[in-house]
Amino acid sequence: MDNRKYLPLIIIIAIVVIVLSAFSSKMFLTIEAGEAGVLFKPFGQGLDRDNVYGQGFHIIAPWNTMYTYNVKEQKAEESMDILDKNGLSIKVDITIRFNPKPGRIGYLHERFGESYIHSLVIPEVRSTVRQVMGRFTAEEIYSTKRAEVETTIISETDNTLSSENNNILMNALLIRSINLPANIKSAIENKLQQEQEALAYQFRLDKERSEAERKKIAAEGEAVANKIINSSLTGSLLKMRGIEATQELANSPNSKVIIIGGGGENGGLPLILNGN
Repeated sequence: MDNRKYLPLIIIIAIVVIVLSAFSSKMFLTIEAGEAGVLFKPFGQGLDRDNVYGQGFHIIAPWNTMYTYNVKEQKAEESMDILDKNGLSIKVDITIRFNPKPGRIGYLHERFGESYIHSLVIPEVRSTVRQVMGRFTAEEIYSTKRAEVETTIISETDNTLSSENNNILMNALLIRSINLPANIKSAIENKLQQEQEALAYQFRLDKERSEAERKKIAAEGEAVANKIINSSLTGSLLKMRGIEATQELANSPNSKVIIIGGGGENGGLPLILNGN
């Protein structure tokens, strides 16, 4: 049996096997969970920005290139020196949490490439922090307006990174620490302490004024009440109340000696002696 007629077929199969072995790593690929891919076609339309490949197994032509991006939340930490409104140097530590917009990684890759964190995220964060803090004094940044400063930085950084040109989702931005020169920090803390002491002193004064006013009103009310009572205590009324009291005492089982006055200073009111 002549096997030479099968030789071309064997050669073709061998070539196919060799080609597949050589290019299998480029043709067969798996995109892991939390990743997304964008395909570059050198013999076609170039970068396919709008077609994003999700996780799973994919087969592509060996001459094409798949760029894979981590679309899970990532973190970057930065320390920087900034100048406040008055030109004072302040050291600030920042943490930002972010991730690329999964459906827009083609546009992110086209504009910034795989090093987008260093060419986009970090520079924009540093620029925004410097711009915002440059509008405030060191005292405001350190104490009185720290929340406002942080909120403004977050808002402006988010607006920049999430724009249509940048395609980054900012999940959080935290100011870890603000470090001032020792003499400036001490002066600010002393000023804040004095302000707190002044507020506490003013509170005590206000409280004492309120208490004095309360006592004055109570005394005036008591004086008016006494005046009304005194004007109503006539001699006849006192005698009538004395008779009523005498009758009640007479019916009491307790031993007593009751002397009914006949005039004088007590106006005829009863005097109780030896009451038990």
